[in-house]
Amino acid sequence: MGFMDQAKDLYKLQKQAKQIKKELKNIHIEAEADGVIVVANGEQTFLEAKIPEALAGDTKRIGKAFIEAANKAIKKSQAIAADKMKDVMGGMGGLFGGGQQ
Repeated sequence: MGFMDQAKDLYKLQKQAKQIKKELKNIHIEAEADGVIVVANGEQTFLEAKIPEALAGDTKRIGKAFIEAANKAIKKSQAIAADKMKDVMGGMGGLFGGGQQ
């Protein structure tokens, strides 16, 4: 594969990656722990947190539940992003000598 072909392939992969990033921004992931609900997007940005009235004033319990829910949301987000990016990353192997001979 010549340099120009590699450059074209790289441009194509960059374009695909940008499109996937745009898609991830619009995916909302909800996770819950002890009644606390956290919403994040596929780019691992937190969008919302809902704390039930029953936990009002129990800061220790709220903190623990928030961390647990946030970690669940991040793990889900990472799995979704990895799944969407696997085709793009697989295509990069050919650019750096990982393709078939």
